Amino acid sequence: MLHVKNLSFSYNKTKILDNISFTTGLGEHISVIGESGSGKTTLLKLLYGEYDLDSGHVFWKDEEILGPKFNLVIGYDFMKYVAQEFDLMPYTSVEENIGQFLSNFFPKEKKSRTNELLDVVELTPFSKTKVKYLSGGQKQRVALARALAKQPEILLLDEPFSHIDNFKKQSLRRRVFKYLKKKNITCVVATHDKNDVLGFADRMMFLNETKIETIDTPEHLYRNPKTPLIASFFGEFNEIDGQIVYANQLQIVENSSIKVNVIKSYFKGSHYLIEVSYKNDVLYFEHFKELSEGSIVYIDINK
Repeated sequence: MLHVKNLSFSYNKTKILDNISFTTGLGEHISVIGESGSGKTTLLKLLYGEYDLDSGHVFWKDEEILGPKFNLVIGYDFMKYVAQEFDLMPYTSVEENIGQFLSNFFPKEKKSRTNELLDVVELTPFSKTKVKYLSGGQKQRVALARALAKQPEILLLDEPFSHIDNFKKQSLRRRVFKYLKKKNITCVVATHDKNDVLGFADRMMFLNETKIETIDTPEHLYRNPKTPLIASFFGEFNEIDGQIVYANQLQIVENSSIKVNVIKSYFKGSHYLIEVSYKNDVLYFEHFKELSEGSIVYIDINK
């Protein structure tokens, strides 16, 4: 449904994105990953038509997405973009913000739709509260609900849960992404948080040095990280004899060629992350209990 062909964009003569091409299916969830400054947010803005391309084309179905040189008003009815800055009405209630663009000619339908989305973003108790009294995380949830109000065909989300505290993040992710799948809404999500991706994204796209480094399923990329950049997104990892090995793939054994000296143990809840020295490198592995600083152990890849 979304077709991006040879997209390139520069800002002040600095190349930000170069020859970007990909497609999405209807209802597909693609997560865009990359270091700060890799062009994640810029890509979303280009898909939305906020900037003009240097070259290339973006199509949604058969309609080309064009920038401000061609459109007096940025954006399209079938597409919504939720940025990190929330363009909300501070002096009106949560429910009024969500229902802002729904027709008043059908009050029952508007009320039903608003209530449905209040439930999706877990803000029903705050429906009558003015937005100016909300926290940053609550405002982000209002922005999400408002973007969904007219049920767009494609949703662009820029760090959609970055302002939301950990007490709400997990359940909110599940509710929002489950809703998008149920309604068959395509979404492109720019994020640095693996928890926004794992369990939800159909494919992941890594941006690196202006280009797409790789695009594949989260499971395939996790199991076959070709570069340290990809591995670092999923968690602690090591490079041992040219091989990328996650911390959870190493275990203590009676004897091996990898003899290490314990530097420190970090409590992580379900396990300890053990920092060790090996030759001239520092390695990390997971263990069920704390290890004494200075102790000598042998580790190997868990077969």
